Amino acid sequence: MFSDTTGSWTPVALSADLPPATVIPAWTPAGASALWRSQSGRLSASSDRCPHRGMRLSHGFVRGEALSCIYHGWSYSPAGGCIRIPAHPDLVPPETIRVAVQQVEELDGIIWVAVGEPTARPPRLDHLVPLRSLTLEADVAAIEAAAGGKADADGLIGIADCPWVRLLPTAQIGRTLVHVLVEQGRNAADRLVASRIAEALRRRAETDRKDVA
Repeated sequence: MFSDTTGSWTPVALSADLPPATVIPAWTPAGASALWRSQSGRLSASSDRCPHRGMRLSHGFVRGEALSCIYHGWSYSPAGGCIRIPAHPDLVPPETIRVAVQQVEELDGIIWVAVGEPTARPPRLDHLVPLRSLTLEADVAAIEAAAGGKADADGLIGIADCPWVRLLPTAQIGRTLVHVLVEQGRNAADRLVASRIAEALRRRAETDRKDVA
């Protein structure tokens, strides 16, 4: 995770995992978010609770330029305001009905969500290509130990015996989401190798964690 003295950025997903008109759950140190992309491609991060009945908005659906709760269909704009209540179609929802939103950036195939008020944008990783994401039942320290390298200033962990593969981790509660990236120019065979290396590293990190426990 890239951070500064006033705020931080969390790499929550890969762009390829969020096509238009979809919503997925995401997590940052500030809590759970509903990460969604409108039909036109606009990216948003909203609090993952509908203010009506508390249903997770990440279980909802995207229609046009709004995110709708799956329970009663209350719909919210990218700015967080409620714009439609199906049970009262003629009602203009009051401005007090809204969900909190977070700043979101999409760079080099990675989606970042802000915690607090960062004064800089997320790091550029345009020398790398996102490959896949995986969740490890291990902390960042265990992943670093398994990889044989420490996270750099951009949050990237190198793998000692495969330097053209990088790991971009984000700590979650009891586990770590890891985005696997490879250097530009790598072919399909290399990407397959990188995916297998990441799976082997996951097993090693999770085994080491169990052994320590």
